[in-house]
Amino acid sequence: MTSDKSTKLVMKIKFSLIGGGVMGEALLSRLISGGVYQPQEVIVSELLPSRQSYLKQKYQVTVTSDNHWAFTEAQEVVLLAVKPQVFSTIAQELAEVSKINNHYGCSGGIDNNGYNQSQPLLVSVLAGVSLRQLKGVFPYLPIIRVMTNTPALIGAGMTAICFGDYTKSKDQEFAKKLFATVGEVVEISESLIDAVTGLSGSGPAYVALMLEALADGGVAAGLPRGIANQLALQTVLGTALLLNESKIHPAVLKDQVTSPGGTTIAGIAHLEKAAFRSALIEAVMAAKIRSEELGK
Repeated sequence: MTSDKSTKLVMKIKFSLIGGGVMGEALLSRLISGGVYQPQEVIVSELLPSRQSYLKQKYQVTVTSDNHWAFTEAQEVVLLAVKPQVFSTIAQELAEVSKINNHYGCSGGIDNNGYNQSQPLLVSVLAGVSLRQLKGVFPYLPIIRVMTNTPALIGAGMTAICFGDYTKSKDQEFAKKLFATVGEVVEISESLIDAVTGLSGSGPAYVALMLEALADGGVAAGLPRGIANQLALQTVLGTALLLNESKIHPAVLKDQVTSPGGTTIAGIAHLEKAAFRSALIEAVMAAKIRSEELGK
C-alpha cells in the first residue's frame, strides 16, 4: 500500500488510526493479527517518517501524514491515539472537516438528534480528554472514550469504555467486540475514567518498576543478572496468573506464603517500613490527578 493519495485504494478503508505511537500500534497489531481488519482496510496517520516506514513495512497498511485524509477515508472507525498534549492541534485540523457531513455521504440521513447515521464511530484513547471536549470538535459523530494499556500488544490489555450521547447499542457492542480482541473490557461511567488511567493505564509502568527492583534485589543478594531477571519475571507472571485463576484475594495469597518468623514476613516488614503499599496508592492517585489536569 502507499501513502500517495493519487493512488486508488484497493479496498475501502474501514479503520483509521490517527497516531501511530506505542498504544496505537498495540491496538493495530492485534486488530490485524486477529483478522478484525485486513491491512488493505486500514490507514494510519503518523507524522514521523521513521514510524511511517516501520508501520507500513510491518503491517502493510496505508500510511500518511495527512490527518484530514485519514479521517475522511474511514468507513467504520476513527481511532484517536495521539498524545493528549497535542489534542488541541488535532482538534483545529479536524474540526471543520468533521462537520462536512457530505464527505461521508449523507444518504444515510440525519436523525432527530442531528446524528448522521452514515458517520464512522470515533474512539478516543486520549487521557484526560473528555467526551464533552470530543463532542465539541466532532459534533456529528458517535463517540466512545476508552482507556486501555500497553499489554494490549499481546492481547492481555485492560480496557475501560464509556459512551457518548449519540452512541447506539450497535456502536457499543461493536466497541466492546473491538477491544475484546486486545484483552478484557469493562464499561464505566466517565467520572471514573481518570481513576482507571491512574490504575490500569499507568499500571504497567508500576509493575515494570517493581519487577526491575525485584531483579536488582536478587543481584544485590548475589544472583547473576540473567537469573535474577528470569526469577523476578516468572514470579510476577505466575502470581498474577494464580490470583486470576484461583480468584482468591491477594491478602489471602500473601498469608499463605508467610510463615511465622520466616523469610517472607521479614521481607514484608521491611516493605511496610518503606511504605511500599502507600507509595503505590499515592502513585495511582498522582496519575489520576495528572489525567484530570490534562483535560483542563
